[in-house]
Amino acid sequence: MTQRDTNTLSLRRLRSLAEWKAGSSSIPTDSGSGVSSVAVARWRVLLGAIALLNLALWTLSGVAATRLRAGLSPETYAACHMQLMLSAAYVLGCAFRSLFPVYDIRRLVLVDSRLSSVLVGRSVATVAELCFAFQWVLMLRTVPLLGSSPFAHTVSLAVLPLILFAEGCSWHAVLTTAQRGHVVENSIWGLSAALVVASLVVAGAHRLADLYPPVIAWCIGGAAYVVFIFFFDVPMYWSRWLADRADGRRYLSIIQGVADVYRRRIVSYRWEDWKNEVLWMSLYFTFGVWSSISLVYAAVALGAHRS
Repeated sequence: MTQRDTNTLSLRRLRSLAEWKAGSSSIPTDSGSGVSSVAVARWRVLLGAIALLNLALWTLSGVAATRLRAGLSPETYAACHMQLMLSAAYVLGCAFRSLFPVYDIRRLVLVDSRLSSVLVGRSVATVAELCFAFQWVLMLRTVPLLGSSPFAHTVSLAVLPLILFAEGCSWHAVLTTAQRGHVVENSIWGLSAALVVASLVVAGAHRLADLYPPVIAWCIGGAAYVVFIFFFDVPMYWSRWLADRADGRRYLSIIQGVADVYRRRIVSYRWEDWKNEVLWMSLYFTFGVWSSISLVYAAVALGAHRS
């Protein structure tokens, strides 16, 4: 390649980068730069392995529910089956997102496929997360029956509307590329988790003998999640929002955003692009999924206790 060709290529990249910062729909890709990271490639393999592990764990929970079916009343088994199906939606959704990771705001992907579309990935995430939220609603509606906790019942009525609003904020952030939507979204998730933990504490783990180990685990895990959200996740998105404002970034309209997420994806294996996503995605696709599966086992244990 001649010096002239090199200079021309550099100018094109700079021009494309300027368009990206201005909110243009023609964002540059790294596909021609040849820059790659072994760490990102290994992380992708790890996510695939985690997806397979999670599918195996969910299958085992299904086997446990099926084996105890004969000893459960029809109503109790229906509740267990509902938890199992909701968990399946969440586990499968997370498995899909593990195989096709997407950095929504920047339209970055690891797999050059239509399945890696931000539109597809965000849609899958929305359905999966609503199913996960509904799992907790069902569990919290059971807790008052065992622990006599009106507070848990009240929280069970609030969780789903809160998460619906959070999903709306997420979509607004993804479509417009304005990070403030993610600030609100994750704050609501943190608040919801705090309310769930408070419900379990108020109900009293000592009064939930059949759920004592998982309740303790949920409380510890939930508290850790709340700390992570408000001391890492929300500040990260807030700093990005402030940086974008300082740069004078122009945001997309909702209509522009819909067209953008449908047609544009950027394949990148650069560690600099993914380093801030690796931690939360890894935790999300492990502990988040495992908590969903644990709710199936909890439903089975409660069903056996009540039958």
